[in-house]
Amino acid sequence: MPGNKKNKITKAERLRMQQEEEERRRKEEEEIRVRYEREEMEKLEIQRIEKEKWHQLEEKDLERRKEELEELSLLEMIFPEAEKIKENIRLLSQWNHYLQCDGSPDPSVAQEINTFISLWKEETNETFEEVIQKSKLVLHLIEKLKFILLETPPYDLQNKNIIQYQGSILELQELLHFKFNIATEILLRHASTLADLDSGNMEKVIQDENITLYVWANLKKNPRYKNIRFSDTEIGFDIPRVLATSNIALRVLHTHYDHVSPLCLVAASLQEDTPTETQLVKDEAETVEEVVYKEPQEEPSQPEEEANSVHEEETEVKDQDVEVPQCSVQEDPDTITFELEMKLLSDRISAAHLSLIENVQEKPCVFDDNEVDLCQFATLGGVYHLDIFELPPQCKPMKGWLIVEILKEGLHKYIYPPETADDLEAENAFPPIEVTLQVHENVLFFEEPVVARWDAEGKRWKTDGISIITYKAQDRLLTVSLETFGPLTLMQDNHVNMPYQSWELTPLDVNKVLLTVITVFAEIQIQIKENLCMLASLKLTNQEKFSILEGKWMTPVSFIIALKEVGMNIFPSGHSHFYVSINYKVALVEMKAYRQMALLSSAFAFGWSRWNLQCNSTRVVFKVSEHLAKEDPIQKPDSPLLMFSADRTQRLKIDEYSEAFSDTIKEETEFHSTLYHMVKDFASQEAMEKIRNSNCQFIDTVCHMLLSTRLLSYS
Repeated sequence: MPGNKKNKITKAERLRMQQEEEERRRKEEEEIRVRYEREEMEKLEIQRIEKEKWHQLEEKDLERRKEELEELSLLEMIFPEAEKIKENIRLLSQWNHYLQCDGSPDPSVAQEINTFISLWKEETNETFEEVIQKSKLVLHLIEKLKFILLETPPYDLQNKNIIQYQGSILELQELLHFKFNIATEILLRHASTLADLDSGNMEKVIQDENITLYVWANLKKNPRYKNIRFSDTEIGFDIPRVLATSNIALRVLHTHYDHVSPLCLVAASLQEDTPTETQLVKDEAETVEEVVYKEPQEEPSQPEEEANSVHEEETEVKDQDVEVPQCSVQEDPDTITFELEMKLLSDRISAAHLSLIENVQEKPCVFDDNEVDLCQFATLGGVYHLDIFELPPQCKPMKGWLIVEILKEGLHKYIYPPETADDLEAENAFPPIEVTLQVHENVLFFEEPVVARWDAEGKRWKTDGISIITYKAQDRLLTVSLETFGPLTLMQDNHVNMPYQSWELTPLDVNKVLLTVITVFAEIQIQIKENLCMLASLKLTNQEKFSILEGKWMTPVSFIIALKEVGMNIFPSGHSHFYVSINYKVALVEMKAYRQMALLSSAFAFGWSRWNLQCNSTRVVFKVSEHLAKEDPIQKPDSPLLMFSADRTQRLKIDEYSEAFSDTIKEETEFHSTLYHMVKDFASQEAMEKIRNSNCQFIDTVCHMLLSTRLLSYS
């Protein structure tokens, strides 16, 4: 008990302890408050310093903005210079054609092409081999007209010329197919003289670089001969009894080109209002149309000030009035005229560049069930014209002559199934026909192809009435079941290789770069030098290396068409954003970035950055590093990240491996109005000298490829 009394705390002691605890708590709170106030003061001071530094950088940027933009404007005069060279090349090509005097017409001259068409229509009794030989010239003329439409800038091409060229293309295509039908009729008239000794029927295969013809004539009408194969191949038909006993001929005309799909565009254009004469003939100064830009609704709204700034600059690019400089007495009028011409040309080129990357805001039309959308899909490997003909009267030898009855109507198509047959009768007596076709060896299908038939009445490709039985990718054989015959084609989604996974643009040598684009299915490397492009390498995932186009130098337009025709499409259209998820960027920002990247491409490597997805639609982010020596790595781990907008470029503090995105500017760097002046801050003198000495055609070609691939939006 006495011990317990000693341990018992008195009331006075407890009060003292409480007072000490309260005093300690007040001191701790005061220390926390003082520390917080000090930290806040330090934070505010840091913000003040950063804000002051930011304002100083902005003021410095504004002070030299005019000078930098003027210098950039001078550098970008290489684009009109390159356009002048391309115009001279086009004129020289016309002159060389005139000097050749080889008898071939100039397809751009209406009188010459019309005379050629009229004279060929008058030619009769041409064999299939003769038509094939003539078709090479016809296809060459068609390609020349297509390249005129694609390579001539829109401001140099009047609508009446466009209508003339498109009309000539369609007329040549229709005449070529008509000639193939006539030649087929002549061949079938002599079917009895070409009959096979074993089967008694006629079988003929004619191959050329542009067409492959398979013809079978049923001369014996043996009901047991229903499995038809050509020249010991698997290509052929499995026909029902009703055809095996009919007086018919079967034809597969495989044109390695597609002259059918353009008819869809003709049918669509006929539904629109016919342009008046005043609309067709436009004054040269009015060819740059004003297009008001609208950002898609699904995109996050941008700050009002930034949006207004971008919109104003974009409108200026698209519809600028050329200011006439005030000439003094000493100034040469010819010099003023030349400067005016180059200024106008530069504005028109900028507008043309902008139009290349603008997204269409509405789909062109609504498609019915089973109708193929040609904005989403493209034909590959040409068109298979499948026909059943009534066998024409056969020629008969008589006293050393061949007598043949010629039908005025020409070849008659055998209607299968007959239009008079009801559904039950058609299903039983006229079952679907199995056809095995050879897929063109020079095309790539990354997925199983879509098979479509041509609807002649509706002028469209449709997928109904077709069922795929087997597709052997290794043997490139396709077996389908068809309810009726007609043109057939294989299609692939245009966007199967979009969006891209990454990309790089790397200098190789003087006026020579390598553009690498990596997709889900392939890695494609494109070399660019002067005004030419070449496929350097195409590595396919889980497939052998594809080398069909490797080593062939082509102009940008020819190169893009060639890649699309083999199924390697990395060139978005204005409708592509409807079919693939993209990293949307304002068209003006994207266009300016590509132009300035092209200016620097001879000495600087550019690359994909994951942070380009994190910034908004008014800014783009990419890696950049000086690259002069061939042995240097393409992408260095410490490659600077640059953020580019319509009116400002800055180097970011973050790198590719940072945890989060931040637009904080890197220490000891400044803002610049152009990409050129931004890299100038850390570039070597050798690199800047290389940039200033770059070839104008080379820079124009690099810019064209960047605009065509749209790497900043589709990766």
